[in-house]
Amino acid sequence: MTLLRRKRKYLAFRSPRFFNLFRRNTEAFSTRGNRVELFKQGGEFFPAMFQAIHQAERTVCLEFYIIRDDATGRAFAETLLAAAARGVKVYLLYDYIGCFDTPGSFFRRLEKGGVACCPFNPPPFRKGIAWFDKRDHRKIAVIDGKTAFTGGLNIGDEYAGHGENAHRWRDVGIRIEGPAVQELQRLFRESWHSEKRKVPEGCADNYQLSDPPGADEVFIVNGGPHHNRSFIRSAFRMAIAGASDSITIANPYFIPGPRVTRSLLRAAGRGVQVRLIFPAKSDVPLVKLVSRTYYAPLLRSGIEIFEREGTMLHAKVMLIDECWSVIGSANLDQRSFHRNYEVNVIVDSLEFGKQVAEMLAVDLAGSRRIMLAEHEKRGWYVRFLERLCSPVSWFL
Repeated sequence: MTLLRRKRKYLAFRSPRFFNLFRRNTEAFSTRGNRVELFKQGGEFFPAMFQAIHQAERTVCLEFYIIRDDATGRAFAETLLAAAARGVKVYLLYDYIGCFDTPGSFFRRLEKGGVACCPFNPPPFRKGIAWFDKRDHRKIAVIDGKTAFTGGLNIGDEYAGHGENAHRWRDVGIRIEGPAVQELQRLFRESWHSEKRKVPEGCADNYQLSDPPGADEVFIVNGGPHHNRSFIRSAFRMAIAGASDSITIANPYFIPGPRVTRSLLRAAGRGVQVRLIFPAKSDVPLVKLVSRTYYAPLLRSGIEIFEREGTMLHAKVMLIDECWSVIGSANLDQRSFHRNYEVNVIVDSLEFGKQVAEMLAVDLAGSRRIMLAEHEKRGWYVRFLERLCSPVSWFL
């Protein structure tokens, strides 16, 4: 692509008409003057986040779906305890279901050391089992209201690796500095207040913009069952609809439903190169089985599907025309669209988009392309299982 063509495509995303339509359909929070740093592996993400917590002066606000009592979880706990010991107000919100396997002693030790801990959506047995379907799937860390970390990484050893390792997962995170941090802090306050019925002390909007730390425009899209419609899904669909040259998506759980599927087919129909990267081996085999029911119509339309081998893919990334990068906690499935609390960050930057493109190129190099003829040769037993499992896709 020539530089002139690339600039034209980039400017299409920056048009006021597109931005206004996007904000109206997603209720996205947008700011300019941010600096966004990409962490391509958990082995890069955790040291940076722990160092930022070590340097915290006033507040640390954390919201994670899973926190494990393993080496990474214990290093995380020690970092929080050290911050609390020097007078920093530390708040930790964790999902009750996501941390079901984590012993209660892990959180009691944090509480004893001065860390305020709060489980999200503990079971109200008097209401039956309806509570089970409501989960906080976000991964957010906000330090002093000025620096934030987010992405798809939970706190656990499987997320903390480098390179290819059968016992680690391939995931992505980012660090944000700038006014966009205010929105992530607001989301944390909102979640904390919904559980504790009080605002965490010291976590008000306190970011004072003197000199912008960067030039990146950032959109933050949050979703949850408290919304009347899925803003997460709308953001995916609008970004796909705005593509004029290429779409590359990496996601571990692909049960997109008819609306996102139609958006992808329309993009391919207007000549956009669409590439989808999924894990060759999934930690939830049932999801992989249902995912493959979508392959045939996508492959017939010219969409390229790859399955990443080696380290299991857990990153949730979408790159549009190498200038719009979507990174966050949301999977391409009905749970993330409608029933989980999620947050996605969209970075409007050619420079950042180039870094994401290089990262995805490495994933593609380690992937096997799925061909239609090969896919159609799968046996009758596999086809039967796919049909049998398809009706439960809403619950996955």
